[in-house]
Amino acid sequence: MYIRIPKTIKYREIVNNNFSLSANQYKKFVIKNKNLFKVKDFLTRELKRSDLGYEVGSINYIDKSPVYFLRTKALQPYSYLPEFTNESLIPIKPQVFKNMNLKKGDLIISKDSNIGEIVILDKDYPNVMLSSALYKLPIREKLKYYLLAFIKHHIFREQLDFMVPSGATIRHAKTMFLDVNIPFPTKNRIQTVKYISLLTQAIINKEIEIRKKHNLILKKIEEELKQNQKPNKFKFSFPKFSEIKNTTRLDTGLYTKEFKEIDFMIKNYKNGYFYIEKKDITGGNTPKIRYIGNEKKLKYKWVTPTMINNFGNFIDLEEKRINFKGKNNINEDCILIINRTSKGGEGKYVGITAFYNYNDFGPGHHNQGIYKISKFEKEKLIFILTFFNCEIVRNYCKGLSIGSKMKELKIEQITQIPIPTFPESKQKEIALLYHNPEAKYDISQMDLNNFLEKDNEFNKKAGIYELDKSMKYLKNLLNKAIEKIANDEIVISFKEI
Repeated sequence: MYIRIPKTIKYREIVNNNFSLSANQYKKFVIKNKNLFKVKDFLTRELKRSDLGYEVGSINYIDKSPVYFLRTKALQPYSYLPEFTNESLIPIKPQVFKNMNLKKGDLIISKDSNIGEIVILDKDYPNVMLSSALYKLPIREKLKYYLLAFIKHHIFREQLDFMVPSGATIRHAKTMFLDVNIPFPTKNRIQTVKYISLLTQAIINKEIEIRKKHNLILKKIEEELKQNQKPNKFKFSFPKFSEIKNTTRLDTGLYTKEFKEIDFMIKNYKNGYFYIEKKDITGGNTPKIRYIGNEKKLKYKWVTPTMINNFGNFIDLEEKRINFKGKNNINEDCILIINRTSKGGEGKYVGITAFYNYNDFGPGHHNQGIYKISKFEKEKLIFILTFFNCEIVRNYCKGLSIGSKMKELKIEQITQIPIPTFPESKQKEIALLYHNPEAKYDISQMDLNNFLEKDNEFNKKAGIYELDKSMKYLKNLLNKAIEKIANDEIVISFKEI
């Protein structure tokens, strides 16, 4: 969008490029706004070796440790915060740990692999060190959120992409990202920088609040289960022949102490439990003849497993649409369950569940990597979703899943997951933390002076679903504002939205 390949070049340019005739060598960054600064102009000082992480080597990876190693997989384009998984945050031997003094508000950028990806730390991490692919940037505080917004935008990515040569396996940006151009507003400078910074801060605040409410849901579910157990006591034993015969499975997932302990805790809950019946679970399909894109003329939202994140939200649902002959399979409120994953063969990714709000998304279609459940009232659906996304059920699904390279849950395995029959008041309390229809986001009453205060008031009332919805809305505003700056136009204010 912002990178152009010239139709003609001068002989002098060919000489300066060592007589290369590759079109990539002559790409140029072209925008109307000529008030440009380099990323390095936003730094308080030059980068040092101490700002770069260290490589500890996989020989130092262990199962449990008080200290951790952060890899580039923690930096994802859809998140402003690091995403911690068993592949991105690795326990390591304490003797190889190097304290990098990671503090709340630090910006971490990747120079290798997913080059140019950046996150901001939501709190201090004294027990985490960076990999050698990650830099901690010493940024001027007043311009930190402005710079972060632009690095997250494709105006930055496009420049870095053509600056960094393609590699055979992993691309290495070294410190080339410091020379990427960042446009600065020429009109209403102070207000515009504040506007961009406020939007960015609000997006980050919503991500933090989503994680808080997700953890609160997990806490409430586990507390309700653990505090309301029957007097029976758990006793672990290795599987008997009859047990193996009944399950018809020799894999060890079902027979581990962790799996059996979770199974016992749910089934020992004093208010009982229930199962989802096979008739209430619908598989998806991928039409043989289809048209997939982001054009609004395509009738249906196209839902695939990669679109669902760990918090039960969709990552880029608005960007994927589909048309095909035949009947679509989403025409009402429902929950969608990931039934297969290729993420490193890690079974904890199967079973992650998202809420498809028909009023917001309209008609849709999900592929064969997803199961649909809609035969319950909305509040019950949301409670089932929160339970499926609970850490204990993540581990339960890991034990149930089958397959080596690609973990999978068949419909038969979904019907084997016991769901505790919480009191209706407790189900409602938990469901509201995910979806609160009463929380309405009204940005029309906000301005540069009260925006964060009003936004935080909404965040307290909103559920995870509403937080995510409003966050996507702000991201859209932010992208439009950045594009206006690039085009040297006046950026909209809150009152003009």
